[in-house]
Amino acid sequence: MTSPQANPAYPRPRETPTNAPMLAAWREGTLALQKCGACGHVFFYPRSVCPKCWDPGLAWISSDGRGRIVSFSRVHRGLSAAFIDEAPIVLAEVAVTEGALMLARVVCDDAQAVKSALPVRLLSLPEAARYPLPTFSLD
Repeated sequence: MTSPQANPAYPRPRETPTNAPMLAAWREGTLALQKCGACGHVFFYPRSVCPKCWDPGLAWISSDGRGRIVSFSRVHRGLSAAFIDEAPIVLAEVAVTEGALMLARVVCDDAQAVKSALPVRLLSLPEAARYPLPTFSLD
């Protein structure tokens, strides 16, 4: 079985020193989150200070890749050309088990089956390699 290649047409995230550990973890098929050493807050997207207490003492932790859909949108229009053939795409607010809330794509065979509170899991390799950012599927 050959591993799926990343869609070269997908918009690529701009890699910075702040988000590089998260992007490197995703290329390995895992989700890296940041945790504040001062207040213990776990969060996503990568930042240089804690969004809760503003402390710069942050550490990277590995997520177990599981969560639940909090809210979602099925996007049918206004998509860039890379996504047109995949419409509708599902963008969701996902609460991961470590406590962070994140916006992420949920891929599934039937976008109409997506509902709030459904469990999701992080895509694993080799499937994850198709997507430039952390992506989930229905669990």
